[in-house]
Parts: sequence; C-alpha cells; structure tokens
Amino acid sequence: MSARPRSRAARAGLAVVAGALLAAGAVAPASAEPASAMDDIVPAPESVRPNPAAEFELSEQTAVLAPGEAAGVGEYLAGVLRPATGFPVPVNPALPGTGDIALALDGDPALGPEGYRLQVADDAVKLQATSPDGLFNGVQTLRQLLPASIESPTAQPGPWTMPGGEITDKPRFAHRSAQLDPARHFFTVDMVKRYIDQVAKYKINKLHLHLTDDQGWRLQINSWPRLTEVGGQTEVGGTPGGFYTQQDYSEIVDYAASRHMTVIPEIDMPGHTNAALTSYAELNCDGVAPPPYTGIDVGFSSLCVNKDITYRFVEDVIREVAALTPGEHVHIGGDEAHSTTDEDYVTFMSKVLPLVEKYGKKPLGWHEYGKAAPEGDAALQFWGTTNGDPLLTDAVARGNKILASPANKSYLDMKYDENTPLGLQWAGFIEVADAYGWDPGSYLQGVPEESVLGVEAPMFSETLETSQHIEFMAFPRLPAIAELGWSPKGALNWESFKTRLATQGPRWQAAGQDFYRSPQIPWAQ
Repeated sequence: MSARPRSRAARAGLAVVAGALLAAGAVAPASAEPASAMDDIVPAPESVRPNPAAEFELSEQTAVLAPGEAAGVGEYLAGVLRPATGFPVPVNPALPGTGDIALALDGDPALGPEGYRLQVADDAVKLQATSPDGLFNGVQTLRQLLPASIESPTAQPGPWTMPGGEITDKPRFAHRSAQLDPARHFFTVDMVKRYIDQVAKYKINKLHLHLTDDQGWRLQINSWPRLTEVGGQTEVGGTPGGFYTQQDYSEIVDYAASRHMTVIPEIDMPGHTNAALTSYAELNCDGVAPPPYTGIDVGFSSLCVNKDITYRFVEDVIREVAALTPGEHVHIGGDEAHSTTDEDYVTFMSKVLPLVEKYGKKPLGWHEYGKAAPEGDAALQFWGTTNGDPLLTDAVARGNKILASPANKSYLDMKYDENTPLGLQWAGFIEVADAYGWDPGSYLQGVPEESVLGVEAPMFSETLETSQHIEFMAFPRLPAIAELGWSPKGALNWESFKTRLATQGPRWQAAGQDFYRSPQIPWAQ
C-alpha cells in the first residue's frame, strides 16, 4: 500500500511549487500530486472524522456493489472511475468483499432525502443514504477523496488512494441551483450537458434554463411554430442563433435527471419578449411585428396585456412546457417589464399565475412579480443589488418562499475585476470572496431562514459564447455559491474555503475545464 496522506503543512509546501507551475501553464508530474484529505471537500460536509490509520486503495479488482435502486448511481460511479484508472470497475448487486465500494439505501432517516454517510476503511468503502439522490451526493464527495487526476478522461498512473475516516453530510437548503442563458447566446445540447456534469460535482440539484428573451426564443412550441422558426434564428451580435426541439429539451431534462438535477424552464414575460413579438405580429398591441433584436438593452418590450390572444399564447406555451417538464416549477420571468404599467403588470400576472397552476406547476419568478401578490406555493427569486425589498417582506407574510440570488453576490456573468475579458459590471465586480461572503439564511432583510427556498448562481450570456467562456466565469465562483447552499452555517469560513477551493484547480485541469486563476486563492497542483 502507498504512503499515508501527507500532512497539511507538506501539502501547503507543494501548493507553492504548484502555483508556479500553474502560472507557467505546466502540469506537475504525477509524483508531485498531493494526497487528498477529508478536510479538503467542497462543499464542506456537516461532519468529518478522519482516521489517519486507514487508507483505501482502488485496484484492478475493485468492484462497485450497488443492489436494487442503488444500481443507477453505481453505474455512474463506475463511469467516473474507469477512464483515469483504466480499471474495469464492474457494478454488481452482490454482497461487499475486500477492496470493494458498496452503495446501500439503508441510511439513517436523519440524513434526509439528500444526505449520506461515507465510511472509508483499509479494506472497503461504504456509502449509505436513504435515496439515490443521497448516494449521488455521496459519490461527489468520494471522487474528491481520490487524487485530482481521477477527473482525467484518459488513463493516468495512479496510485488511487483514499484517506480513511467517516463523513456524515446533508444539505442546509433543499434548492441549490445554477442558471444558464441560451437566449442571449445559444448553447448546444452538448454544451448544456457539459455544464450539468461540472456543477453536479458541487451538489447542485437544479438547472434553471433561461429559454426566451428579446434576442431569441430557444424552445420549440408546436402550437406556435414561428417562435423558433423566426424568433430562434438570431442572438446577441447578429450571429445565427438556434433552438431546442422538444426532443432536444427532453434530452437535456433526462440527462439532468441522470445527474439527480431538476430542470426549471423559464419563459420570461411580459417583458423580455421581443423574439416572440417578432415572430407573431398579433401579439403586439399595434399588430406590427418589430425587427429582431441583437443588442443587450433591456426593458423595452412587452406582450399586449389587453388582447385575448396574448393569454391564448401564454396558455399554449405553459401547457407545452409543463408537459415536457417533470419538475415542480415553471419560471415565468417577470423582471424588468419597464414598458408595462404596474396596473397592466398586475392584470397580466393575475391571469398567468392560474395557468401555471392549471397545468400542475408552481410559479417561480423574479421578485418583481411579487407585485401581483402570488399565493403561498409560489416562490420569488430575488436578484436585487441590495439586501432587501419590501416585496420580499410581503411575500414572506403570504407564505411565499424566497430563492436568494442577489446580483452583486451570485451573478456569475459579472466581471471578477476591471481586467476580466468577459462579463458585465452593472451589479459590480464579484471576486470569489464576494461570492462567498454572505449568508443566505440571514442576508435578506425581513426574510427568516425558514422562508429561504435556497440559493442560485445565475449566469446570463450577453458576452458568453463558448463552453470555455462559461467555465471561466463559473469557476471558481460556482463552488462558492454551492457551499452556501449545502454546508451548515457553522462551516462557512473564508479562510477554510479558499484553502479547500485551491485543491479543486488540479481537478479542473485534469478534466480539461477552464477556470479563472483568482489571486485570492492559493492554488494547488
């Protein structure tokens, strides 16, 4: 068996050398790779009990044992382990043996639906949960216990050791979301899948897709085909756009589900609707379709609130979207409707909210739609740049939940600093410490923790066109937001986080994933 995990001091020394290599674009040899440690996990687990006397080594004989409903997560885990190790890693429903990794749905009910217990001994690894969701979360922790090169898509030399001990873990908030915006710039199905895989590693369980905006309509609606035939053809800058067929969208939904993630589709209305207005002249109050829009201004478009056809259109869209979406929420947008009077806005939402419920979904929208006083099952997503809004206080009194995504803390499309080549800065610069430096349970005035649905890291795409762009802006800030959503309040500590986050850099490099080398982080190799 290989040497025990190095001490934290030894790892810190290696990090200095690795930082120089990272700056030079070099990759350290395998022998310089520091051993993983139980106290390096991101997001921070609820309880960690290292056992320095134990160490498990993955070998060619290692199997994943996953009976019954655990089999799907077992296959996923084997798929994580095979490429870099080159080992066969069979998945069996049998009883565990020496050198095996056992997944079991016999976890303590106190773990809840997403919690897990991971035990690593010399001769076996055992992962327990009450549901496949919990097992999947445990797998994300397990992979961080292996050397960073486990994330490589090609065979690496190993050895493949895991430090001994026990981790018991469960999330603080049930809703932990990442958002993608294929409306401003279109992202292909494969690009969306790539991001799903990347954020799933940090126990994100919701994917919010901003599917419509002034610049493009990205989801095929069979009853209104011109939405994509016309409205899906452009994007910011005037380059060709694109759209998801309903089959494409279902493929994304299914892939997300395989990563234990729920898709939340957003159809933004009554504003941010120029692509729809371009597609169908009758949706405009004057009956004249505006030209396609390829800029990045906001607030100039609106559906015609006083036309009956508007609500036939909205109902058809919600009906088709709801039928394609297994999750409980449909996001109705509602932000920046500057061309709609408050009276018309309330009238519009009072007709639209019952349609969402008619098709079996709960409304979720940007916090402005609180003006329409949605009932208790509805949720408001706060995106302001302050720490409160009277609409939130009123919403909490009605029983609404609040999804926290303050733009000056969690928006991943904001620049890191004035030198960032991508992104915008209307909400300010957001470095990693800014993204991490707030507590979702107490940040919003008048919103107690029990009224917080969870957190989201939105990322709009006015300046983002490629997967590399997405990755550069999301990482390392996405893991910061993920930890705020997952880890217990008492575990939130910047000094600890930046040290743990540093160990993620070599993992992203091994996976071929881009990221911003923030000077705030003591990057390891």
